[in-house]
Amino acid sequence: MGENRVQAYFEGKYVPLEEAKISILTHAFLYGTACFGGVRAYWNQEKGQLFGFRFEDHYRRLLNAAKLLRMNLKYSNEDLRNITVELLRKANYRENVYLRPVAYKSSQGIGVKLHGLEDDFTMAVIPFGKYIDNNGLRVTISGWRRLDDNMLPSRGKINGGYVNASLAKSDAVENGYDEAIFLTANGHVAEGSAENLFIVRKGQLITPPSTDDVLEGITRDSLMVLARDMGIEVVERSIDRTELYLCDEMFLCGTAAQVSPVIEVDHRIVGDGKIGPIADKLQQAFNDVLLGKNDKYKHWLTPIF
Repeated sequence: MGENRVQAYFEGKYVPLEEAKISILTHAFLYGTACFGGVRAYWNQEKGQLFGFRFEDHYRRLLNAAKLLRMNLKYSNEDLRNITVELLRKANYRENVYLRPVAYKSSQGIGVKLHGLEDDFTMAVIPFGKYIDNNGLRVTISGWRRLDDNMLPSRGKINGGYVNASLAKSDAVENGYDEAIFLTANGHVAEGSAENLFIVRKGQLITPPSTDDVLEGITRDSLMVLARDMGIEVVERSIDRTELYLCDEMFLCGTAAQVSPVIEVDHRIVGDGKIGPIADKLQQAFNDVLLGKNDKYKHWLTPIF
């Protein structure tokens, strides 16, 4: 990485990352009153091109989360997409990258509230490889329950809510697992600490509905589209805990995690203990889409250069 490389958009300017700083009295820092996105762009070495993935959908979700936090951002979806493209061009990475756009309460001061505060938007870009191991995860059901929609909604990526995820993830990892699986307050399966969840039973690809306190994931939606186009039956319904122990396949997914197969749940082997055929097929198909190798889904991509 070159010295003083532009890696951030902050207070209306493109700046080196070290110049993008907030005060320790910023409301979002003090109270978690912010929402973020996880956005990626992928480098196709053969074509010499960088492709951004589903920018419009990511920013639609971000703006919806901002609405939940009573933010009045001066940026439209198109504005945010244009800023993203310009930032990527200025950063000039020739490798896979991760973007972290954040809408936040930028006022400084003490006081728990959402109204009467200033709002702003910032974004950083960094090189990014694997988030978690894609060769088969060992997971556990967390003792921490997923936040309920009437506590703090999970359908948007609201910063303060990720304390819930951090509690679960650290407990899981420090107890020898790779990831934690949340249950909802009523005992249904929700998702991982920062990934949506799918299982396969009797040939059906099953995922919890958005009403079971899960993130309305962009990767989740993409995989459902790909699966249906492959002729795989996709079902959105509540999943019981014991179904994880009896399913034929299981995998987690997300912008960072992509498609991450699970081979063991609470010391119970999933399927035959290897990456299942549906997960493998979706993983390969999704990678082809991200690298611009499947023209059918090119409308999801934004060529950067």
